Amino acid sequence: MYTGWCEERRTSCGGSQRGKGVFLPSWLCVSLFFSALLGQAYPQCPDSCQCASDTATVLCSDANLREIPEGIPPDTVSLHLERNYIRNIPESAFSDLVHLRDLYLSHNRIDSLASGALRHLGPELRLLDLSHNQLRQASREEFGSTRAKTRLYHNPWHCDCALQELVETLNLEPETVNGIICESSVRGLGEGSRWEDPGSQGEHAGQPLVKLLDSGVNFCSLQRKTTDVAMLVTMFVWFFMVIVYVVYYVRQNQAEARRHLEYLKSLPSPRKTPIETDTLSTGF
Repeated sequence: MYTGWCEERRTSCGGSQRGKGVFLPSWLCVSLFFSALLGQAYPQCPDSCQCASDTATVLCSDANLREIPEGIPPDTVSLHLERNYIRNIPESAFSDLVHLRDLYLSHNRIDSLASGALRHLGPELRLLDLSHNQLRQASREEFGSTRAKTRLYHNPWHCDCALQELVETLNLEPETVNGIICESSVRGLGEGSRWEDPGSQGEHAGQPLVKLLDSGVNFCSLQRKTTDVAMLVTMFVWFFMVIVYVVYYVRQNQAEARRHLEYLKSLPSPRKTPIETDTLSTGF
């Protein structure tokens, strides 16, 4: 490529100047040639981002992004996406980043994670920062088997069994674990009717999740009790409906039987013939 350019400029690599050509030393031609090859080998950096090939770092911070950018180099080791307007993470967002070690997603507006959104992150991941977002619910299926140090603080969490299981599975950063606050929580037995007060935040609102778990609170147990009660109520309603139907069916049949009997009584009696009368009177 660049050798041809040199010849087009009437320049011979290592030669002398001819006519109006421009002399380029051979080492510069070789340098330009290999630069062209390297430029074709390295992927293009996504728009609004800066890529440092020497450290395999991609900087997309403060870029007004609303979704995960496409075209992130597959050899990226550190990816910075903090301070943007990203709202969700699709399942295939990081499927090609098998060498990723640090993923910064803090200070966004993430309120949902697709099922298995972080499952494709390789075992080399060391840090996953999801702090300062809008996450309310999450489960183990969305995080996969990652063992990276994880930051989940400063999110409006709804504390339930799924979040409890997730927290017990993840490798949370110790310095930030107390920042996982329950903005609302599953309502246990004795907290009133769920249907009468749907806006209630539960008795554990405003408390750190880890401290609640350390004190003996078990959201999975509360959820199972609530489920059992709901099942009992459902079974009672179903049984009541069956009883009502049986009573209705019996009464309906009794009414039909009475109407049929009254109809039979209303029919005229058959008249007796003279032969039948004489036979009855003589005893023959």
